Amino acid sequence: MRTILAAVAACLVCVASAPAFAQTATQPMGASPHVERALGQLQTRFSNANTTRDGKLTREQAASGMPMVAKHFDEIDTQKNGFVTLPQIEAFMRAHAAQR
Repeated sequence: MRTILAAVAACLVCVASAPAFAQTATQPMGASPHVERALGQLQTRFSNANTTRDGKLTREQAASGMPMVAKHFDEIDTQKNGFVTLPQIEAFMRAHAAQR
C-alpha cells in the first residue's frame, strides 16, 4: 500500500510539474502509461472503499479500504466535512510528494 501511494504521489508530481500537459483532477491528458496506471490503481482502491458509491470516503470507509488515507484523514479533509474525495486525496499526495 505504502509503495503504491508513493509511486502514485511521485507520478502525480511529475505530471503536475509539466505545464505542457493539460490535466483534470483525476486523469491528466498525455500522461505516461505509468502515471495512468498509478492513477487507475488509486481510482480502483477509492471505488472499492467507497461502499456507498457517493464519491466520498468517510473515516470508517478509508480505514477499511485505504489505510494511508485513514491515517492522514484529518489532513486530507481540508473542508472538515467528515469525508474525503478522490481529488482531495490526489491533492494531498501531490503536495506531500513535492515536499520530498
